[in-house]
Amino acid sequence: MSLEILAYPFLFLGLYFEVFMLLTFLSGPAKDRRLRVPGLNTPKVAIIVPCWNEENTIDGTVQSLLALDYPQEKLQIILVNDGSTDNTKTVMGSYQGNLQITIVHKENGGKHTAINRGIEIATDAEFVGCLDADSFVAPDALREMISCFEDPKVAAATPAMSVFQPKNLLEQMQNTEYIVGIAARHALSAVNGIYVTPGPFSFYRRSVIEELGGFRHAHQAEDMEMALRIQRAGYEIENAPRSRVYTKVPRSVPKLIKQRTRWTTGFLRNVMTDYRDLVGNPKYGILGLMVLPLGFVAIVGGAFLFIVALASFVLTLMQRYSLTEGIPLSYTLLPRFSVEWFYLPMTFLLLTSIVVGILSVSLVLIGRHVSNTPAKVILGIIGYTFIYAFIAPFWLIRAMYDVLTGKRRAWR
Repeated sequence: MSLEILAYPFLFLGLYFEVFMLLTFLSGPAKDRRLRVPGLNTPKVAIIVPCWNEENTIDGTVQSLLALDYPQEKLQIILVNDGSTDNTKTVMGSYQGNLQITIVHKENGGKHTAINRGIEIATDAEFVGCLDADSFVAPDALREMISCFEDPKVAAATPAMSVFQPKNLLEQMQNTEYIVGIAARHALSAVNGIYVTPGPFSFYRRSVIEELGGFRHAHQAEDMEMALRIQRAGYEIENAPRSRVYTKVPRSVPKLIKQRTRWTTGFLRNVMTDYRDLVGNPKYGILGLMVLPLGFVAIVGGAFLFIVALASFVLTLMQRYSLTEGIPLSYTLLPRFSVEWFYLPMTFLLLTSIVVGILSVSLVLIGRHVSNTPAKVILGIIGYTFIYAFIAPFWLIRAMYDVLTGKRRAWR
């Protein structure tokens, strides 16, 4: 039996999920969200910026918040220095005296403690938002976000994230991935299937956060845990596809693998321990029946397919070696190509892979369109399609190893 047949179930599930995303995007509820126009309502809001050693980016983050198109008297910016050891405190001090900005210094306790400290201070705010100190928002982002909370059942809302000024190929690839995420969150919001409220500029109804008891450490994935807790409590999470926020991303492969290992272990530990009652539970709709189970399958399947592909490659080399034994190496290594495309072997596996790739590209184009995000995506799509698949298995395998062995890694 060919090892390729083991890939069929995972490719089918990937194809099924992508088709579901596209059909949901075309549905009435998703279309209504795209047509939503920001209202004139401007409630009091507070934006919390948790900082730990962010001396190089915090100034740009604050400047983008001060440039928001929102009444100054209704916008409070809370900078929380979570025990930084660099020059972050000094940079924050330059904003001392600005009536919109509140500065807090505390001992290092983790991002969740910094957010909770900010919420304690934001006593007058109806809504609280979080913005990572390496992210920057568009001027109209806040008004777009507030328009999501017209329904009292909505407890949180997520933005449209993309990469800040992507330069090298790795950043372009991540930007493509983030734009796919824009399309996915937009579709999932129509069926209340969002399972994470990202750190860059997600917003919350303050009364609900207090009701649920604030943020927790949550295996270094506090934004995911809060989203799952909101869903378990019966509230909804919306999406503002035109609320644009730009974030800085890892610029090297080792840093990317370290970041994604943390994200993946956070998902596995939250879903497999604290929130396993959501998985497969029809009470939570698409989130419980599809999103969380397929998220787990994607992690295991991605690692499994990589191992199968590697094993298949090794077996092919061994077979080739046995067939060419005794033939001069210079002859066997000489490349030979055929340009007769009519005779190209079109297997079911290859055909399915091509369809999955085309649908993935479609999600990129959809994400860029619905968010009006200016981005050159051709280079990113090429890298995302042909290179990313060789990098992702390393953090998937590493994350599963950490979960199975109980290993804990530092955040940075």
